[in-house]
Amino acid sequence: MIYSPADLLAIAIVMVGIMLQAWGGLGFGLLAAPLLYLINPAYVPGPILILGFSLSVLMVIRERSQLRWRGILPAALARIPGSWFGALLLVSIPAYSLSLLFGVTLLLAVLLSWRTYRVSKTPLSLMIGGFFSGLIGTATSVGGPPIALVYQEQNRILARNELAAFFLIGTPASILMLALQDRVDLLSLELSLKVFPGVLLGFWLANVLDGGGQAKSAKPLILTVCSASAVMVLYKGLQGWLAA
Repeated sequence: MIYSPADLLAIAIVMVGIMLQAWGGLGFGLLAAPLLYLINPAYVPGPILILGFSLSVLMVIRERSQLRWRGILPAALARIPGSWFGALLLVSIPAYSLSLLFGVTLLLAVLLSWRTYRVSKTPLSLMIGGFFSGLIGTATSVGGPPIALVYQEQNRILARNELAAFFLIGTPASILMLALQDRVDLLSLELSLKVFPGVLLGFWLANVLDGGGQAKSAKPLILTVCSASAVMVLYKGLQGWLAA
């Protein structure tokens, strides 16, 4: 397989994004989606979802003895209808409208969580987070923040492991819904395979860093990443709105 400079840059971007998500539970889509889109728009959303799913496989294999599958089941089940709605919206309304709506909603949720409202991890909150994760993830490839907000009061290790299990079960639903809308094709698979070494490198680096990490609350990391996600999605929506 021949790699161009753009391909090597894409691998480096994937490596850093995967390292962040493998250490803290989310962040790959936030970092990789906009940068890979600049290299080749075909990276979004299909290959981003495929690469994120491959990371979930690696993480679940590593942490399989510590996972409590029953805990993430409500979120995983709710992601299926959310993914369907996301795919439907993706082909029904302008992408910039989705970005504006999701960005404002996510930013409000972060602000409420940071200042006034504590989100508890309950079956209902997991279902709501899972639904909107499927919806936003399928439409924009950045689906981590809605479900991550549910885990903001949990320690980093638990949040990271259960989020990996959630994405392992839920991401195939998003990929399937996109495939039914002809948004995942052979090119998506080729691009995913070409930059897959970045997944392995990022996962290895996260394991190295994890030795010195602490298992304290994931809230600062989660809210910071979610805030950045909201700003990124809003910026994308404003660009599209102005261009239209």
